[in-house]
Amino acid sequence: MRSTIRFNDSTVNHQTFILVGIPGMQERNSWMAFPLCLLYLLTLFGNLVILFVIKTEESLHEPMYLFLSILACSDLGLALATMPTMLGVYWFDAREISFTACLTQMFFIHLFQWTESGILVAMAFDRLIAIQNPLRYALLLPNTVIGKTGLAVLARGFCVCFPAPFLIKRLPFCGSNVLSHSYCLHQDMVHLACADITINMLYGLIAVICTLCLDVVIILVSYVLILKTVLSIASHEERSRALNTCVSHVCAILIFYVPMIGISAVHRFGRHLSLVVHMMMANIYIAVPPVLNPIVYSVKTRQIRQRICKMFQRK
Repeated sequence: MRSTIRFNDSTVNHQTFILVGIPGMQERNSWMAFPLCLLYLLTLFGNLVILFVIKTEESLHEPMYLFLSILACSDLGLALATMPTMLGVYWFDAREISFTACLTQMFFIHLFQWTESGILVAMAFDRLIAIQNPLRYALLLPNTVIGKTGLAVLARGFCVCFPAPFLIKRLPFCGSNVLSHSYCLHQDMVHLACADITINMLYGLIAVICTLCLDVVIILVSYVLILKTVLSIASHEERSRALNTCVSHVCAILIFYVPMIGISAVHRFGRHLSLVVHMMMANIYIAVPPVLNPIVYSVKTRQIRQRICKMFQRK
């Protein structure tokens, strides 16, 4: 049972949290319902098509596309973790969520986000090996290595996320139980606690440094090495071809990290901005990247684009 404490001579025991749609305009939540529903349908359709195409086409059973399939699974997991509460808030005005359900959603949101960050790092290594050692590419990255890499990235995300629910569960919540978004995040729940949250803040800082910040540094180093290798190629045509293989991955990196940096900047420096701006940034941060990744890879990767066109032409 959740902690029970004395607050203003009355017993307070928060068993639920309240999610927020459009701040101050709950009666207009339905305005966001249709766009969000469309985004989720596109996310499910796009990522499932990517998975189906990679699975059924043996020519796509290469490291680059296998990593892409893991990325698609991560996007699907993130969409399924957030879809019930976000659509519930905007479509049905179902804003109440139990404490346990909120902890569970928070765990899976962060798990899939950190997993996706790790997969982007693995894909950067994949592009580096493909450009530096094209003749030994398949030998250096067999399917067993890709499978172990995917499991290692998932295990890292699980280990980083595992303490979060327990660190929050020990806190008393005696004031407001209204969250800032239509889904649950660690930092959002922590700020509602009426106790010392130093341990939680240190945990969040260490987790970000050991995952997202470290991943960004590794990706940047990988692309410095890629550019160094590409610039050493004599033929302009071969340089262009090598760089073109990285375009989709660079777009995926920007799609993932730019909204994350944007919402962090808005929370830190944009407190004077309208609450609607905060709401829009929060929804973009969580709902847009999973829908854009399959679109980018379908448009920018010729092999996937051709397979998808053939699949629909047959039908």
